[in-house]
Amino acid sequence: MKSSKTKKLIDVATGRKKADLVIQNCNVINVFSQEIINGKLAISDGVFIGIGDYEGKEVIDGEGKYIVPGLIDSHVHIESSMGTPYQFARAVLPRGTTTVISDCHEIANVKGIEGINYMLKSSENLPLDVYFMLPSCVPSTPFETSGARLESEDLTELMQHERVLGLGELMNYPGVVFTEEGIMRKLELTDKYDKIVDGHGPVIKEKELNAYSLAGVKTDHECTNYKEALDRLRNGIYVAIREGSAAKNLLNLVGTVNPFNERRCTFCTDDRHPKDVLYEGHIDNNVRLAIRGGVNPITAIRMATLNSAECYGLKNLGAIAPGYIADFIIVDNLTDFNVLKTFKEGKQIKDDWYKLVKEDKKLLETVSNSVVIKDFTEDDLKIKLTTNNAKVIKIIEHSLNTDELIREVDLDSEGFFKYNKNADILPIYVFERHKNTGNIGKALIEGYGLKNGAIASTIAHDSHNLVVIGDTPHNVKIAVQKIIEIGGGLAVVKNGEVKGCLPLDIGGIMSSQDLEIVSKSHEELNKIAVNELKVNKNINAFMTLAFMSLPVIPKIKITDQGLFDVIKFEHTSLS
Repeated sequence: MKSSKTKKLIDVATGRKKADLVIQNCNVINVFSQEIINGKLAISDGVFIGIGDYEGKEVIDGEGKYIVPGLIDSHVHIESSMGTPYQFARAVLPRGTTTVISDCHEIANVKGIEGINYMLKSSENLPLDVYFMLPSCVPSTPFETSGARLESEDLTELMQHERVLGLGELMNYPGVVFTEEGIMRKLELTDKYDKIVDGHGPVIKEKELNAYSLAGVKTDHECTNYKEALDRLRNGIYVAIREGSAAKNLLNLVGTVNPFNERRCTFCTDDRHPKDVLYEGHIDNNVRLAIRGGVNPITAIRMATLNSAECYGLKNLGAIAPGYIADFIIVDNLTDFNVLKTFKEGKQIKDDWYKLVKEDKKLLETVSNSVVIKDFTEDDLKIKLTTNNAKVIKIIEHSLNTDELIREVDLDSEGFFKYNKNADILPIYVFERHKNTGNIGKALIEGYGLKNGAIASTIAHDSHNLVVIGDTPHNVKIAVQKIIEIGGGLAVVKNGEVKGCLPLDIGGIMSSQDLEIVSKSHEELNKIAVNELKVNKNINAFMTLAFMSLPVIPKIKITDQGLFDVIKFEHTSLS
């Protein structure tokens, strides 16, 4: 039997009762029929009634503007904004994002279950719908030290949470291919509770890709070219087209989109820094870029709305049609796609909504004080080589991938690496900062461009140890000591002097300050990095540094346990 609410809505739909809100003289984007329909749009009790000759208790003149379903980010790490879910919501709602699917493995790698619970609780009662994918790989590999280890039994209770949609990006693809017991148990958990599995397979292909998709993986956001995207689409895997801060894949992938496969494509940001969100946009930026790249505007909108909703089983979301939740935005046109107003469940999000929200200080305490590093000396930072032909991590601009090169380097009389200011080859270190092990991973890196200083960060995907690049052991030590002093965050050192820092009090990866303050401080550090330390202008100094320690994106990376070959999935020597 239909509820009294449904009966009331039927009365509104038939015109027997007035709607709560009517927007007249508007152009409604229908993502089902790919039409633009001019008319009056009626809304009641937070859902769309339909388009027709309706009367409303409140009437808004749409002025010929476009009504678009609320945008959905199909894969994001809120932590990468360096703000809390509350601060993140403040930034993305004016940009038209009304729903996100968040993978909280960043804070989980630092604080485990406490970190996940923090994200769940701190995202309650926001005008932004925040759904979660539980971290599948904490740690992401067994070849690094993280702050926690999560097995299937740790995730069982959380998997039943109403805002948990499934298992987050399955980075340990060898674990799937070789049916590793721990991975299999996590996949069984998703079967038991009928949840989705996100993929993360940048190098997986052919028979292994078949096995990966057969295991239940239904999405992948790591495609960087047409072939990878097509392979996944053929396997029934949704392709989440990413436009982040470091990884910008959208313009390389939109050519893959055609009328036959576009319903299996979504948009995501993955990792996006605060400045980019605040000034370039969020999923609205993806839509704009796609349109400029030749994608039909309504197709681009559907990829940003209905496709994501259907992929993740979010019923009655992602479209403007009778009975669908009235999350929508008003945009000026379908070229510039500037968001003018954002509505959640039929009510406009006011600019000052956040003033009524107070963050729980006790909840913040559960994810603070997360940096513990054993004492070390400058001698501990020396890099021993057996030959002057060394294996080097080569940064690839605008990509998370790296290359592996053999370079001739200088050695001192004892066989230790000797920095040459005329060569762009620098020491890079990863300090274990969770369990006081004293581990210091050491390697060499090319393409960063830094001179006369050091840059350090506790944002170091995915285990979030402390990663630092510097030209001398002295500069490196000063940078690491500053990070310890501020309890985690970012630091820039020039000639032994700290030039700036950004404390990140939440797990060493997020700040409880306003996102605008964090963004300004972060941008100032980036300017120092480029202007004073001469870091390569074609990379993001901190974002690039953060991904040099992620041992699941090829070809070669560094962990607290040493240089890592992602293709062979094993540690490797420097020379």
